[in-house]
Amino acid sequence: MSLRVAKICLGMAVACLPVSGAWAQENAACQAFGPENRLPTITRPFMLKQTELLCNTGYAVLVSSVTHTPLWAAEHLQANNVRLAERLMRAGTFYEDSRWPDGSRDQDYKKSGYSRGHMAPSADQPTPTAQFETFAYSNMVPQSITLNQGIWARIEYTVRELAVQEGDLYVVTGPAFHGHPIPTIGADHVFVPSSTWKAVYSARRQAAGVYVCKNAQRSPHCDQVTVATLIRNTGVDPFPGVADNIKQSFWRLPSPRKIRR
Repeated sequence: MSLRVAKICLGMAVACLPVSGAWAQENAACQAFGPENRLPTITRPFMLKQTELLCNTGYAVLVSSVTHTPLWAAEHLQANNVRLAERLMRAGTFYEDSRWPDGSRDQDYKKSGYSRGHMAPSADQPTPTAQFETFAYSNMVPQSITLNQGIWARIEYTVRELAVQEGDLYVVTGPAFHGHPIPTIGADHVFVPSSTWKAVYSARRQAAGVYVCKNAQRSPHCDQVTVATLIRNTGVDPFPGVADNIKQSFWRLPSPRKIRR
């Protein structure tokens, strides 16, 4: 018996994909990583070229075969899961995502001077399966070692602590590519971001804000901006289900905290 093929739109400005009934159920669960069941959208049509949505246990990611990186990774952090994740020993091996043959691979990063920067952090995930899935190269961008192991790690930790305080948070993380030409690494010409960002939305507080960090090899600097500013600068709307006045308002997020071991 043949399956009836339906079309499910992944959001405004994101192309509709033909899917089976089984995939439709998976997609419905995937949409829950965004407020009002709406995943991030791309506001610049040219950025949609050769993109694909990949759904995982603990996050959704939109990957680009142009940049060979994710364009965004979306999570819904809940206090109880964050506390479970704290008790889970961090473990994982980087691997190529078989769902996406145009992704980066181990050889691209070797001797590149860049680390493999998680967009959805492994430490956010409360189960071994969910944690393992964050080590896919579909979740990685080239990130300076100084940034990745320094203030960026503290931002990730701070957002988890904030999720516990708020009860839950919607979090979207991604790269920005500015400058010309855009530097690349490896034989696959993986784009190196000029910065990485993390957008945070609290439904309880009705507030949203964004950390933005320069992907510099030395002394990377981080700022905070509104979601509206992020959309203008990157072409990614992390929270299309959130009111415009919230996106335009500045929520000062906590300063990156020292990680407690």
